[in-house]
Amino acid sequence: MSKIILTGDRPTGRLHVGHYVGSLKERVALQNSGNYDKVFIMIADAQALTDNAEHPEKVRQNIMQVALDYLSCGIDPNKACIFIQSMVRELAELAFYYMNLVTVARVQRNPTVKNEIKQKNFEASIPLGFFSYPVSQAADITAFRATTVPVGEDQEPMIEQCREIVRKFNEIYGETLVEPEIVLPSNKACLRLPGIDGKAKMSKSLGNCIYLSDEPDVIKKKIMSMFTDPTHIKKDDPGHTEGNPVFIYLDAFCKDEYFAEFLPEYNCLEELKEHYRRGGLGDMTVKKFLNNVIQTELRPILEKRKMWEQKLPDVYDILQTGTKEAQNAAADTMRDVRRAMKIDYFDNDNLLKLNS
Repeated sequence: MSKIILTGDRPTGRLHVGHYVGSLKERVALQNSGNYDKVFIMIADAQALTDNAEHPEKVRQNIMQVALDYLSCGIDPNKACIFIQSMVRELAELAFYYMNLVTVARVQRNPTVKNEIKQKNFEASIPLGFFSYPVSQAADITAFRATTVPVGEDQEPMIEQCREIVRKFNEIYGETLVEPEIVLPSNKACLRLPGIDGKAKMSKSLGNCIYLSDEPDVIKKKIMSMFTDPTHIKKDDPGHTEGNPVFIYLDAFCKDEYFAEFLPEYNCLEELKEHYRRGGLGDMTVKKFLNNVIQTELRPILEKRKMWEQKLPDVYDILQTGTKEAQNAAADTMRDVRRAMKIDYFDNDNLLKLNS
């Protein structure tokens, strides 16, 4: 069986460093590993519309922004198929059929759905499209026969629900669909970055992000204003590194070689943490170091993005070519699905055979 990856992002804004350490960096590594026959990367505009239906221009404007972020991070259109979700009509058809296999109660129990309903204040009035997006996501994954889905830990319940749908479909209609496996970021520190304001999750809607396309002066301003340890009031006070966003970011981005360049009095991150814990190390010193680390990590990404910004017609062609390839792949799957469900009415003469 072919090894195929499906992953993607909602185009509701530019992508941020949380996306980078949580999934983008892993996608590039998987793409370059040579272990996969195909990599599909979806710009999930239809899913974005489930909570932006009244502002489609927001989604439209960000499709190109997300594509630029992909290319600047190292997604290679020669190795990966980047496509726009809504342009692959088969995904909507497949989701429609899957809705018959999932109960409302099961979707309500999905922890990811519950968390996002609360985050978006949908408790009183949940759009049906948003509520059913685990089913839509299962269609996205299975339409391309994906064997592997690299996502953050918060998406594990979604992948498990997809696996349940696959098992139910195959049980009813015969072995047709592929059950996917999840791949989490290899660095546990990268599973989830908090917002710069200390909130549990970095989010475009909360405005607490460092974007991959931010200019150096903007990044510095954001880092220097970051939430740290509220008990570390004076430099000599003992501080906490656990749950401290500045140190969480250092866990995700820091390499030992950065100390020789930017903070030579320490050899490694653990030495820096130990000094902070016992007191005598100010937050500004740590933030300045983090700024140097982040700037170094993001500089090549920003430079590559500026290059692609000068070649927007090429980015457009990449999206159009990738979408056509995705359409063909999804159409192949749908032919098998319709045949398994016996709704391929005009592909044979079965409709003419009357049953007694």
